[in-house]
Amino acid sequence: MAFAWRYVVRPDGSFCRLTSIDGGLDHVSDEDLARLHPAKDKGDGQPARPCSRCGGVLLLHWHGPLMTGVWMELCPACDARRPAASAFIRWHRDLDRDPNALPRLFGDWETETLHAHGWARAPEPATPPGPPVHPGLMPRGEG
Repeated sequence: MAFAWRYVVRPDGSFCRLTSIDGGLDHVSDEDLARLHPAKDKGDGQPARPCSRCGGVLLLHWHGPLMTGVWMELCPACDARRPAASAFIRWHRDLDRDPNALPRLFGDWETETLHAHGWARAPEPATPPGPPVHPGLMPRGEG
């Protein structure tokens, strides 16, 4: 089973991340995904979540991967010196942001944030070898 993320970036820089298993979302356009996952109304009466470190305004807050218990915060004041976070902050502030850069920037920020909380990302598994060929199906002269 192959697992990949699809990102939908909205003009205001907000985005959603969707799981695409075995290419299940490959045929769905970004426009259709955006219609299926509209942006949340920012005027919904909920106060903006402040940074837990400095109390300032967050650019983004996100739940870390399952089972880590990490709440990820992107704060311009607190994270300006962290390389991956700083690059992600610049992307957020850029009006001409490149949506194709988001998967790498988000992944780097997630990795950096989890590392700061004592987590390490497991290496990607190698592609397993194909199943063995039945001896009766081998070409002549082999086996």
